[in-house]
Amino acid sequence: MIDNYDREQKELEAIQLIDQAEDLVDKGEGEKAIKLYEKAAQIYLDFGSYIKLDELYIRIAKIIMQYKNNIQATHRLDLIIRKTEQLKLYEVSAKLLMQLANILYKMNDWEGAGESWEKASSYLYEIDPEDYLNLSSVLLLKAGQTYERSRLTIDKGKRLILQAVMKINKFDELYELEEKRALNLLVMKEYEAAANKFNDIATYFRKSLDNLGELIDEEKSKDTMLNAKARFIHFVAEYQTFAAVCLRVTENRAFNEKIKELGFDSIEMFKQSISLLKNYLFSKKADFDKEVIMRLTFDTMLLSFIQKMLGVEEINPIEFLLEGSEKHKLLVKKLKETPYFKITERMEKVGLRESLADLLKVHLGHFEEIKNILVSYFLEK
Repeated sequence: MIDNYDREQKELEAIQLIDQAEDLVDKGEGEKAIKLYEKAAQIYLDFGSYIKLDELYIRIAKIIMQYKNNIQATHRLDLIIRKTEQLKLYEVSAKLLMQLANILYKMNDWEGAGESWEKASSYLYEIDPEDYLNLSSVLLLKAGQTYERSRLTIDKGKRLILQAVMKINKFDELYELEEKRALNLLVMKEYEAAANKFNDIATYFRKSLDNLGELIDEEKSKDTMLNAKARFIHFVAEYQTFAAVCLRVTENRAFNEKIKELGFDSIEMFKQSISLLKNYLFSKKADFDKEVIMRLTFDTMLLSFIQKMLGVEEINPIEFLLEGSEKHKLLVKKLKETPYFKITERMEKVGLRESLADLLKVHLGHFEEIKNILVSYFLEK
């Protein structure tokens, strides 16, 4: 055990080591300086002065980046980060991870940089969700945008961008809970209550959509903004559609005006989403994002569905989807190959009721159970 006298002597030794290290930095002798800083850090580590460790590890990281090449710097930083994680100095770990991410980004290591920013975001949010909400969201956004640069992690990148926007709007954790509640209400055949819950979710997404500009710089991140905007418009329209269908299932004519209100607004939003995604895909020559193609035809299918349910045809969904695509034959081919396009074609040819059995066979991801309950209701009638 270190007594007070020994502690004072050790602290004095550490201070002297730091002073010597600073002199070496001024002389341009980075490697020697780093070794002295690390000796000082070990002294503070021995008697648990973690506040000093915070300052020292950050200082060491800065010296490493100044005097080491990128590969050496990432290796040394990684070792320090592991040590801070073992000591549970997560705030220091987050700061170092941000520096590591910047180096990896310069090296075009998109997966490594994205992972570092994502981890830093997670640490800060765990430390203090309120104080670090904005910074944690920005780091998550950076992680998502960086992941998007790699074909291996592009889908994960898109998910993180959405999560970042939802996090800053304090909706990321509430969303899953609210959707589970809506599903439970459907199972219990509480259709009006389920409709209200779906509409609440749509409202949350609309708020996130309205606040996109606070987190994403459209001039610097045009594709990110376009994709995020289309995704949130899609979610608003989608959940409003579910709400309208739930009210339709009640067979209560008192809800007719609300069904129309939700339905017509969803039609406009599906049109916006489709237009945004088309513009995005038209800018690509051949390397089309499969997930975007699926989302585009999914929105087209729901546009057809909601119009058929309302008994209106504001627009021909397939013509709207393919409009302007004359020079994009490969894209058109890929669009027509999707199951959602085929369902849309069938709905447009034979009507909604005659297409429900086919709709039941198409998988809708995490909406599968919701779809099965609602579609089954119409089939039973």
